[in-house]
Amino acid sequence: MASAGGGALSILEYFGGEDGNRCGYCKSEASNMSHGMWAHTLTVQDYQDLIDRGCRRSGKYVYKPLMNQTCCPQYTIRLSTSNFHPTKSHKKVLKKVLKYLHVGEVSHSKDEGTSGEPMDSQAESPVSCNVSILDKSEIPEEELKPLNIEQEETEKDRESDKQEATHVSSPGLCDKEEHCIQSAEGETCSHSNPKPGKGADVTKPPCRKAKDIRKERRMQKLLHQQTDKASLPERPSAKPTCKAKGSKSVEDFISVTPPENAAHHLEFTRFLCDSPLEPETRPDGPACGYGSFHQQYWLDGKIVAVGVIDILPYCVSSVYLYYDPDYAFLSPGVYSALREIAFTRELQKRAADLCYYYMGFYIHSCPKMRYKGQYKPSDLLCPETYLWTPIEKCLPLLELSKYTRFNSNPKEGDRDLLTELGRVRVLYKRTVMPYSIYKKRRKGPNDEVAVKQYAGLVGQTCAERMLLYRN
Repeated sequence: MASAGGGALSILEYFGGEDGNRCGYCKSEASNMSHGMWAHTLTVQDYQDLIDRGCRRSGKYVYKPLMNQTCCPQYTIRLSTSNFHPTKSHKKVLKKVLKYLHVGEVSHSKDEGTSGEPMDSQAESPVSCNVSILDKSEIPEEELKPLNIEQEETEKDRESDKQEATHVSSPGLCDKEEHCIQSAEGETCSHSNPKPGKGADVTKPPCRKAKDIRKERRMQKLLHQQTDKASLPERPSAKPTCKAKGSKSVEDFISVTPPENAAHHLEFTRFLCDSPLEPETRPDGPACGYGSFHQQYWLDGKIVAVGVIDILPYCVSSVYLYYDPDYAFLSPGVYSALREIAFTRELQKRAADLCYYYMGFYIHSCPKMRYKGQYKPSDLLCPETYLWTPIEKCLPLLELSKYTRFNSNPKEGDRDLLTELGRVRVLYKRTVMPYSIYKKRRKGPNDEVAVKQYAGLVGQTCAERMLLYRN
């Protein structure tokens, strides 16, 4: 990847956004309020600074929600990857994926994590970062830590426990229970029968704990798998046969080209393949460089999922995940997030500042979007000071109001607040100039209100560094 950091400039065209749009979260009409810009080009440093002010990109469109006006306030959320500890549910997903990769077993449990929100898009000439999930050696040790058998509880287990808790006899019973059942020689233990209505019925085995029953069942299942392992293929070739009518695999989705479905292909390219980020390399940066990337997940020679990410100076920003719906049972949304967290840790070994994983927006008013708060330790961006606050301190405030200021210091404000409008850089008639000069040369209606809105959105630093396109 060629270095582009030295002379690259960000060029943006401001659109404003006074009119509301339909909200994809609460489904309200004309209630989603945001300001937007079209990014013709964007350096990774400028985009890092923009997302640290609450912006987000969708393809080449960069937008910022009007937090105190929009129906569902969207708070930027980041995770400190060096301090991340997976939860029990995260470990269950890892174990489920590894088990499928090793033995090809198909689980029909409900998907625990899907592609998540449509967070954004991908590069014009993406550098493919192939991540094969078949190779166990590529998965960090902390992800391979064995789990207790009890952690695999399912709803099916709980239902069967109700039926099996009273009468269970199997080869794995403990000595105490064996006293109460017939021995191998056909002899039985003599017991004094209690009075009717008092004590346990000694003619029947005692009740067992549901946890012991589940543990025994799993031990038997694992033992059975070990004995049958020789007959299993080295890699899982079996794939769920149930496929939604008219659905396509990821490869089919990618290969759709005009004129078969030109509109679909154009939308797919705009949303997932177009990126304004200029590729950049630095001596102290990651070997792959900075910019937009696709991470491909392969299984048996087939792409089953593709994650879209942006690698920026201080973070890996998760953009979107799309996957073959036949593999939804593997919880690809959760698994890809854990892999991206591990990938960020790997990049940090060479680029010390690259230590955060950005998950897009946290939307407390939408219960389906609260799952991002399960990745800890996470911070939310204060919408007024643009300083980070631990999510644990934010949640009580969000329970009281969907829009809130997180920073408790009333004297703290926006440290990059617009102070000098005349210093905003403008690209006008192919000439770069400060707004103070542009204002004198331009003919026509005064556009100071729009320029001031733009500069307030991006902050003084970016306003002086990026180019605002005007015609």
